[in-house]
Amino acid sequence: MEIGQDSLLNASPKFNGFSSQKGGGPSSKGGVEGDGFDPEWFDLKFENLDLTCEDLILEDLEDNIQENLEDGLISEALDSGVDLGNYSKQVESNLVELETGAIKDYIAQASNVCKLHKEIKTCDDILLRMETMLDTFQRDLGSISSEIQSLQSQSISMNVKLKNRQSVRGELSQFVDEMAVPEQMIQHLMDTPVSDRKFLEQLHELSVKINFVKEQNFKEAYSAKDVIDILERLKVKSIAKIREYLLDKINSFKKPLSNYQIPQTAMLKVNFFYQFLMSHERHIAKEIRDHYVDTVSKVYFSYFKTYMRRVMRLQFEDAADKYDLMGLDDTTRRGFFTSKPTVNKNKSAVFSLGNRGDILTEHLEAPALVPHAAQKVDERYTYEQLFRTVMFALMDNCCREYLFLVDFFLVSGSAAQDMFVSVFGKTLDLVKKDTTQYVNESYDAVGNFLCLHVIYRYQVIMHKRQVPALDRYWDGLSKDIWKRFHYLVDLNIQSILECDVQKMANLDLRPHYITRRAAEFCGAIISINENFCDERVTQLLAQLWGVVEGFLNRLAREFKNKKDQLILIINNCDLMLAIISERSRDESKEAESVNRTLTEKIQDFIEEVLLPHFGALIGFVKEAELMLQKGEVEQLRREETRVIQLVKSFANDWRKKMELINAECMKCFTNFKNGTHILQGALTQLIQYYHRFQKILSQAPFKNHPIRSELVNIHHLMVEVKKFKQTF
Repeated sequence: MEIGQDSLLNASPKFNGFSSQKGGGPSSKGGVEGDGFDPEWFDLKFENLDLTCEDLILEDLEDNIQENLEDGLISEALDSGVDLGNYSKQVESNLVELETGAIKDYIAQASNVCKLHKEIKTCDDILLRMETMLDTFQRDLGSISSEIQSLQSQSISMNVKLKNRQSVRGELSQFVDEMAVPEQMIQHLMDTPVSDRKFLEQLHELSVKINFVKEQNFKEAYSAKDVIDILERLKVKSIAKIREYLLDKINSFKKPLSNYQIPQTAMLKVNFFYQFLMSHERHIAKEIRDHYVDTVSKVYFSYFKTYMRRVMRLQFEDAADKYDLMGLDDTTRRGFFTSKPTVNKNKSAVFSLGNRGDILTEHLEAPALVPHAAQKVDERYTYEQLFRTVMFALMDNCCREYLFLVDFFLVSGSAAQDMFVSVFGKTLDLVKKDTTQYVNESYDAVGNFLCLHVIYRYQVIMHKRQVPALDRYWDGLSKDIWKRFHYLVDLNIQSILECDVQKMANLDLRPHYITRRAAEFCGAIISINENFCDERVTQLLAQLWGVVEGFLNRLAREFKNKKDQLILIINNCDLMLAIISERSRDESKEAESVNRTLTEKIQDFIEEVLLPHFGALIGFVKEAELMLQKGEVEQLRREETRVIQLVKSFANDWRKKMELINAECMKCFTNFKNGTHILQGALTQLIQYYHRFQKILSQAPFKNHPIRSELVNIHHLMVEVKKFKQTF
């Protein structure tokens, strides 16, 4: 009800204000009675109105009326049709009652109100004291904040000073450490042996200090003057000890039977010595370098000179000579005091490869031969084996020496190459001179070609080791060997061209020794050249085969029978093709050329071997096909008697004639596999001729001839041909 009373209190003045306007109102009487108006109340006297009164604001009147109408109680009263005068009186009486009740309640609660008043006053005092305390605390906090700010600024300042001092301290400490010469350094550099690790460590420190003091002295630092004399004396002492040590190591190379790899390894462990000399005493470094080059150059020269002389004593005595050519017979070689031909014990190795090719595979990087050990067991070697061992020793020493020069003397590129030439130049000239001298006197073309490929493979190995030191040497030596190899091939070609077949005795149809030599030689060269193909080699071999083919044609003309001529060429070509195919993994150009010639001659031989037995049949087939092609049927009809004779003759003895052909093929050819192949080709060709013969008889004018019933079935021929097919 408190809310309702407040609403009434708020609403009451509005009605009072409205009713208390001058001119009266419905405060004492009811203004509205039913649906009509009270004329006495509504009788207004407008002449008494004061339109200028400030209390009356016409502009706001409409707003006040609207606001009063929106009040909840007023709108409720208007909606219910209540008498507003009575309602106003009721409201006023309610207010009076409420006011009286409130006063009574206040009087009843007077003691409590007094008590509450005292408590409120006490609270006010407490709050006042707290306010005073908070004000004091606030002032204290203000002073503390200013102190904190002051401390913060002091901390920042101190931090900056600390960083600056630490920076100065670090640089100054480093400066002092690099400038100062500790007693330990002086002791080790003066007394410790050069080979000791501590001496090397202190030498590093000394080098750093010398460079630092020079830099500071250039900047005119006064502290540098205090230590520069001490460092200079230490440098002189260290250089003297280093010089003595390195010269002693270099001189140890000169000792007989000494292993020079040991002092080189010791020098590589202290390669900083030479770097120290280059940095602080270049003329001493040059002295060490010149002495090393002079000493080692002489050592290598003496070593290889002695080694090559001893190794060459292990060579076979019966090496190839000018008589070991393809076109020369063994009877050409005569002894000085006898007319009997001398035989080369190692002649089989002149044109064939055998196991000589092992030096390019499993023995390529085998250890070098030890001459005195081989002499004890009286072992002998071919020249290419001795060449390989010398070149391997040369390659191994050159690689090791080149890498040593790069690591110890700190050279690279052209400087390293120049220094290597200074060390190995005389030795390389010696080896090349001796090698070229032997090569120019050699008549072993296969051996020279093996030597050439040893160079190719060692050159690849050195490139893998990243040592280009011998590239020029390899190129020069390979040119000399190739030149000699080309000359020897030309000699063999010339010997075949000059071969007089009419002077040859005991000629037969078997493969000739010149063909066998050429085949072995071609197979050897092709086998060696497979991994390092050279077009120049292919051209030489093609030229050689052309000469051999010409020789076979000349040799074949010594036989009057064409069949014998073909047999001779086929046997020789078959041998050459077999040897070349055996030596090479892939089909080579040389094998293709030989195979082409062989195929042509086999086809010619097949025609020749069929003619004695089936020549009449073959001749008729060729003539009849030509007649049919020209349309001469009537002329072909006149050959009826000949046809009947051919059919009956073939049906009676075709098996017998096949047996004769088989026996002839097996007898003529040394290679049974090739003979069987030729036999099959001949019989196949026969079947084709007979098939063409049957085709002719199946046409006019023999289409309906009764002799066709006596023709042999082609399938019977094919079955019989298969019986002659043997497996080898």
